[in-house]
Amino acid sequence: MNSILTKIETSLFRHRLAVLLVFLAATVFLGFKATQIKLDASFNKNIPLNHEYMKTYLKHEKQFGGANGILISVCDARGDIFNPEFFTQLKNVHDQLFFIPGVNRPLVSSIFAPSARFVEVVEDGFAGGPIIPADFKADARGLAIVKENIEKAKVVGRMVANDYSCAMVTAQLMETDPKTQEKLDTLAFAEKLESEIRNKFTTENVSIHIIGFAKMAGDVADGAKDVVLFFLIAILITTVMVWLFCKSMKLTVLPILCSLIAVIWQLGLLNLVGFGLDPMSILVPFLVFAIGVSHGVQMINSIGQKVAQGLSNKVAAQSSFAALLVPGGIALLSDTVGFITLLSIDIGIIRELAITASLGVAVIIFTNLILLPVIASYLDYTKMKRVDDGNGETHDAFAGIRELLVKATEPKTSKVILFISVALFVFGFMKSNEMQIGDLHAGAPSLHEDARYNQDTFLITDKYSISVDILKVIVEAEPEACTFHDTMERIDRFQWKLQNVEGVQSAVSLSSIAQQVNAGYNEGNLKWQTLPRNTASLVQASSRVETSTGLLNSDCSVMPIVAFIEDHKAKTINHVIDAVKQFAEEEGTDSLKFKLASGPVGVMAATNESVSEAQLPMMVYVYGAVIILCLISFRSLRATIAVVLPLYVVSTLAQALMVYLEIGLTVSTLPVIALGVGIGVDYGIYILSSMSGLLRQGVPLTEAYRRALIERGSAVLFTGITLAVGVSTWVFSALKFQMDMGILLTFMFLVNMLGAVLLLPALGTLLWRKKTSE
Repeated sequence: MNSILTKIETSLFRHRLAVLLVFLAATVFLGFKATQIKLDASFNKNIPLNHEYMKTYLKHEKQFGGANGILISVCDARGDIFNPEFFTQLKNVHDQLFFIPGVNRPLVSSIFAPSARFVEVVEDGFAGGPIIPADFKADARGLAIVKENIEKAKVVGRMVANDYSCAMVTAQLMETDPKTQEKLDTLAFAEKLESEIRNKFTTENVSIHIIGFAKMAGDVADGAKDVVLFFLIAILITTVMVWLFCKSMKLTVLPILCSLIAVIWQLGLLNLVGFGLDPMSILVPFLVFAIGVSHGVQMINSIGQKVAQGLSNKVAAQSSFAALLVPGGIALLSDTVGFITLLSIDIGIIRELAITASLGVAVIIFTNLILLPVIASYLDYTKMKRVDDGNGETHDAFAGIRELLVKATEPKTSKVILFISVALFVFGFMKSNEMQIGDLHAGAPSLHEDARYNQDTFLITDKYSISVDILKVIVEAEPEACTFHDTMERIDRFQWKLQNVEGVQSAVSLSSIAQQVNAGYNEGNLKWQTLPRNTASLVQASSRVETSTGLLNSDCSVMPIVAFIEDHKAKTINHVIDAVKQFAEEEGTDSLKFKLASGPVGVMAATNESVSEAQLPMMVYVYGAVIILCLISFRSLRATIAVVLPLYVVSTLAQALMVYLEIGLTVSTLPVIALGVGIGVDYGIYILSSMSGLLRQGVPLTEAYRRALIERGSAVLFTGITLAVGVSTWVFSALKFQMDMGILLTFMFLVNMLGAVLLLPALGTLLWRKKTSE
């Protein structure tokens, strides 16, 4: 290994100019590719497509619609929709939505839709027609007729608000355009909703309120644009901190420049492999920048110390490259492998995040461990404020802090640190068991409560009897199953049980509608609102329900039961899904299957279950990869324990913090734990790589730790504090999930750093007991 490293070192620094030209060419090429990268959001990327529920969802998506829907509530500020201006704008919204590319046009619904009809019982039998007559005019007479038809159609609370102040237009979206076969551009569609509907048809009296995945993705993407500002702020803060650390502008620019090159390479490579940046993974480039700065500071710190010892610039850079390539490479490989483990989670957005993070961290090996020392070999270090007394002691701003940290290897102090760590771990472990899978708040969890999208959600929930959180249980049976009384009765019992579950507002199915039709055939008598046992009567009752209602297919072999859930909080979803599974066993037969699930809540349930199943394997893979790489690097079980144990304590405390902050484990927060472990391992590896050689030589633990702090400790403290300050600015973000990630990453940067400089040496008093007393 030493001979290989020597050959690499000699070759690189013998041909420094050629190396710089290769890096310059690669940066220009990947920089051009990076300019072409686009934000990319797709509904299907957010769901576990191979989950049992999602197989059912995809099987029936075209016929019954999926969960990727749009709800537009058109409201009148005067509190009464029955006026000419409102009906003009409502029709405009319906027509405009119908013609926007990506909309599944047959499923566009409102009181203006041809499928929106009323039926009433009259002396001669039934009478009915469209809610909006063909000859409708928005005058007093026409509006009175429409109001009467709305009441007859029983769409109040669904298509029309309970207080008649709003009316709803809904649509389902397609993942691909049937004409062009191109994938739906979700963010472009969201922009069209704003420009072609909200901005176009909002007036002084009429307001437009839009919700749905595409609109949420668009709002998240708009909020994500502020990430650029936070990125610039982080660069500014980091630049100031690096300058305070090394007091040299050249050395300040160097790690910043190399880290930015790493980000450029990452974005360029993403574009080359055909990926865009999802709004949920747009924060990853900052993490790559942060990790790059961490390793860059270690390199310039090492070079500065060697120059202070009398080495020339080139020799110091070459020597630092040789000393840090292995520990830095192992740390970055640990990061990369840790991120790659996220590929085991069968959700597209997490897999893309894994690839994005892995590519970014992998390129740091080239930009910050190879390019940086090569450039550094040309620079002057005389301005670096660092003096060496010849005995390994340096006198800098961190000298006082260093001597305090060395006390962690003293028996009394180490016992206190270990006791506090154990107490915190026990508390954290108990608290982390309370962590819930899924969203813990109403509205879109990625956005703040006062965001327009969430305010629109709350308005629609308050104005209508149905919620926007819909669960569809797909009933699969034999063809013409709706003509058999036993089948319809089982569906009826299932619906009755479901709508009496806590958390379910109401439910509807072919069975419940057929009962209403049967009563209509019997002069509207409520005593006849039941399922007829006679097949002919049952056929008569169910034949009145059209396939456009979404309650049956053409041959009546699939009949969804639609449940409206109070909210999509994790506790509510889990309770309802458990009840559905129980009822499915009670009412299902060999020829009648009650299958989960479709609708937004069905997708959320599948996602929550996938996250729950992936949580433990992901942690096993992450820690397994770190352990294996540490064993390979240090060839010591004790050293591996000293690095990994503080990481596990911090991960547990981070999960406890999530419980305290009411942050559920979701698609957007699950990767944070892996990211925290990947970033945190760097601190321990750098500290211990310096200590392990000295310990093997018989140097006492206290002295070995002191020398490790002199060599690399100040850089560890600096990067931990600097990166924490950088991400702490995220608390001001317009995106709630970025604010949450900022809090969690700030915690992990700081506490992982403390674990490396306090808990690691304290553990050393147990792991290297003999060397402690020497």
